[in-house]
Order: sequence, then C-alpha cells, then structure tokens
Amino acid sequence: MANLKEIRNRITSVSSTMQITSAMKMVSAAKLKKAQDAITAMRPYSDKLTELLQSLSATLEGDSGSKYAEQREVEKVLIVAVTSNRGLCGAFNSNIIKQVNLLTSEKYANQEVSYVAIGKKANDAFNKTNKVIANNCDIFDDLTFDNVAEIAEMLMEKFVAGEFDKIEIVYNRFKNAATQIVTTEQFLPIVPIEGEADTNSDYIFEPSKLEIVEELIPKSLKTQLYKGIRDSFASEHGARMTAMHKATDNATELRDQLKLTYNKARQAAITNEILEIVGGAEALNN
Repeated sequence: MANLKEIRNRITSVSSTMQITSAMKMVSAAKLKKAQDAITAMRPYSDKLTELLQSLSATLEGDSGSKYAEQREVEKVLIVAVTSNRGLCGAFNSNIIKQVNLLTSEKYANQEVSYVAIGKKANDAFNKTNKVIANNCDIFDDLTFDNVAEIAEMLMEKFVAGEFDKIEIVYNRFKNAATQIVTTEQFLPIVPIEGEADTNSDYIFEPSKLEIVEELIPKSLKTQLYKGIRDSFASEHGARMTAMHKATDNATELRDQLKLTYNKARQAAITNEILEIVGGAEALNN
C-alpha cells in the first residue's frame, strides 16, 4: 500500500505541473499574437527603408563619406547578444549563446571581443568573462522604438569613437511559432551594397541625395536593431509556447502511465487480499 501512496503522490505532482505548463502555454500564445503582429507590420517598412538607402547610396558619385561606413582593420569586435530574461523556452537562449561563443572562438579568434547583453540570459552567460560593456535586461519591460534607439545610439557612438572596428547582432529571427532562425547581422560598419541600383528613375531630390543618405543612415541603423529585438521578442513567445505545449503533452503521457501503473498495482493488491481471504476460509473449513 505504501507503493500505491507513492504513485498517487506522483500523479498529483505531475497533474499540478501539467496545469502550470498548460497555463504558461496559453499566456505565451496570447503574447505571441501581439508580438507577431508587431514584427509582421514592421518588416515591410524596415525592408523598404534599407532598399531606399541602398538605392540612394549607389547613385552617389564616389564614397558618401559616412562615418558609419568606414572600413577599418578589425581588431576590436562588439557582439550584441539578444536573448530573453526568462527561461522555459527550449533552446531559444542556448542557441544564441552557442552562436556567440562560436563567433568568439572561431571567426574572431584573433580579435578582442566584447559583448552587449540584451536579456538576462545573455548577461548571465557572458558576465563571467568580464567583457560585457552594457546590460539592457529591462528593455523588454517597455519595448519601444525610442528605448531601443538609445542602445543603437550608444553603439554608433562607440563605433565612431573608434572603440570598436566592427559590431554584429546575434538574435533569433521569427519564422513561425515552432521555428526560430539564429541570425547574425553586421550592424557597423554599414554593409557595402552588392550589385547595381536602379538609376533609371528620374527623381527630384530635396535636399540633396547626400543629405538624405546621411539622415537615413542613423534611422536605418536604429530600425535594424529594433527589428532584431522585435524578432527575438516574438521568437521567445513562440519558443516558450512550443516548449510548454510539449511539456504539457509529456506530462499528460506520464500521468496516464502512472494511472495505469496505479490501477495495476491496486488490482494486484486487491487480488492478493482476496486470495488471502479465500485461503483463510478454506483453512477454517478444513
């Protein structure tokens, strides 16, 4: 009977866990819808802004002279790692940490690498290296363009000041609730334009093309970072919803197995009691 009590306790424990994971799944599903709508609505604007900037830059004669496009010998690298503040979202955070470690140990093995942590998990992972120059764990409490723009301005200032020769962003790009793609994007210097732009269109520019480009570059960089963090935010809820869905299914399966084990053990105990009673009755009759 002690075995039956132990099984009952395990069934109760698993059922409680199943209720928690099911509730977390529903919360993440509700948050995912809002985050998905935000990133879906933003992508066309971000893509069009980048396209416009590239088109204008390509039509400029010679180098535009932008301080954000300066190509240097890469000696100091800054990696912006975008994770979440909480766990229970599968491999969402570990994939980012693994990718950052891979960049550090292989691609930039001969360079001095520092980090900017966006999310508590990134800060926890890289803080022990004493190379985290900024920690922005509270950005997800109020994820707005203005708040992200402050981080982007800090990154741009450090690049212009020569503190870093290259800045890259590592984040999870949202594809759907079940799929997040680990993405590495070069933030600074600005990636050179590939191919030739369409210069056949006859536009009148006011002010000049150069002034427009110089105005668009900081805005484009801020938008790029904001899009990356928005992508990561939507990916986090998708990953957590998927992880909690799997956890709920596993808990349900385990609970059913425990109930089956409990019923078998209870049936065996009852059978033994019946056999003992029948055996005792026959002994008395004899």
